Amino acid sequence: MRPYRAMARIAWRNALAYRVPFLMSLSMLVFNLVAMFALWRALLGDGNSLAGFTWPQMKAYLLVSFFTNCLVSTFTDFAMASRIRSGAVAVDLVKPVDYQKGRFAEALGFALLETAAAATVCAVVLVAFGGVPLPPPGRLALFVASLAAVVPLKFLIVYMCGLLCFWTQNYLGISLARVAVSGILSGATVPLAFFPAWLRHVAEVLPFQAVTNTPAMLFLGRSPGLPGALAVAVQLLWIVALWWLARRLWHVAVRRLTVHGG
Repeated sequence: MRPYRAMARIAWRNALAYRVPFLMSLSMLVFNLVAMFALWRALLGDGNSLAGFTWPQMKAYLLVSFFTNCLVSTFTDFAMASRIRSGAVAVDLVKPVDYQKGRFAEALGFALLETAAAATVCAVVLVAFGGVPLPPPGRLALFVASLAAVVPLKFLIVYMCGLLCFWTQNYLGISLARVAVSGILSGATVPLAFFPAWLRHVAEVLPFQAVTNTPAMLFLGRSPGLPGALAVAVQLLWIVALWWLARRLWHVAVRRLTVHGG
């Protein structure tokens, strides 16, 4: 475990050293959050409700969505993709650490800064727009567990997309497609409750909804008791399944690596 802890510490220091790109990415998320707040407050601020959402509930949903969007969003994918495209990944292969576990350790290191920044922004927004009611302790514990599961879930989705660089010459298109698909099917762009029935059913059987919809519904109390515990269990099952799938994809992808020179 010592090498992985060292990799997480190095990732944390790199995040602090290259904080300008992170702050630029964060500013775009903050701008989107403020825009969504303005939109939904205009729709629900007079006591209206849509699909069962009142303004205080939508405010809580938007904050949870923003928080999950901040996690594993800036450093992990482009850093890995850059090393694959440049061939520097060959250096990673000779290190006495598991490649997938090493990238996850780095994602955890980056997540420390992402979590601190997201929590700070949420606190400022709550002061500016008013607070939201906290769930009772039992549901709050499930929400925290669900939120913790978001980091490995997002990492695995990002990691597998990054591995596609073994087959492509450019990662930007893959990244933009991942952000768009994940944003829609996770419920980060619009809550799944607003989807047509057929699209909602499709989203509910895919892993993306476990990134935003699951923790948000737990916070709002729409998955109380046993359904909430089952929702967290589904997140854990997706982590296990995607971890196994990512390892299979890595074994196939690494066979395509060609490094020239002596």
